[in-house]
Amino acid sequence: MLDIYMDSKKTALMNETRDFVKSVPKKLLMDMDENKVIYPAEYVREAAKRKLLGLRFSPEFGGRGLAWEDEIIALEEVGMLGTSLACLYSLVSIVGEAIQTFGSDAQRKKYLKPLLEGKLFCAEALTEPRG
Repeated sequence: MLDIYMDSKKTALMNETRDFVKSVPKKLLMDMDENKVIYPAEYVREAAKRKLLGLRFSPEFGGRGLAWEDEIIALEEVGMLGTSLACLYSLVSIVGEAIQTFGSDAQRKKYLKPLLEGKLFCAEALTEPRG
């Protein structure tokens, strides 16, 4: 990310996300590679605790009401952890976008809010071999 495009709020978000990335234990990555971890729930809970999930969504549902650009800044930093954890991080926004756009207020409260709080987990089904 070029610093000429970064204002102080974006730089603060980048640094906040870097701090989160540094807190992720290397052992988690190694355990995932060895199939010892099926779902890294603590990783998701920690991101939620730091209010780093679903940055674009309304604070009413646990987001920060930020822009796509801000979410990409955070995702770029999380990407340093590798594809698996970066995909999981972005999946909350992918699923959340569908709920935000097509869901009712009741569904947003029931699903989006606990998703952003790290109390509910999402997944995706892939059809590719080893997907």
